[in-house]
Amino acid sequence: MTQQAQRETPTMDAKPDGASRLASDIDWRICRFSELSPVELARIYRARQQVFSIEQQCIYLDADDYDELSYHIAAWSARHRMPLAYARLVNPGGKYAEPSIGRVITTAPARGVGLGRELVRRAIEYSTLVHPGHAIRISAQARLERFYADFGFVAVGPPYMEDGIAHLEMLRPA
Repeated sequence: MTQQAQRETPTMDAKPDGASRLASDIDWRICRFSELSPVELARIYRARQQVFSIEQQCIYLDADDYDELSYHIAAWSARHRMPLAYARLVNPGGKYAEPSIGRVITTAPARGVGLGRELVRRAIEYSTLVHPGHAIRISAQARLERFYADFGFVAVGPPYMEDGIAHLEMLRPA
């Protein structure tokens, strides 16, 4: 597998209320940090700040050294400046011994149409492709435990506070 950016056509199922139109307009891109253009990186950081810092009122340094160790998975649309959905996949040995999915967001224009589920599905699929035989570890907001459980993640410890929000460490077995 080369480290070239991957582009895919959408595979999201049609949803009611215009979501199928949204899905047909999505360009999924998976790439390394070094393959992001300065404009893409700025828009990703802006989307993450909008969701985490402003909407969730969580003050912390979002941009960190893990970004450089990660694959970046984003749903782009010509109709929107910021990505509609985004996550990063940190290599094994980066944050945890296992690969890790984090900074998972769906921006306001794309909420409620299943794009978050499609994002997590793609992140798991790509992790399995580039890190075969590895479990995946996440630090999930506790309110999203059921969401991640639907993808096979199980809580592996008690809830803990991180940046003022209850979190759970979760693991998806290989």
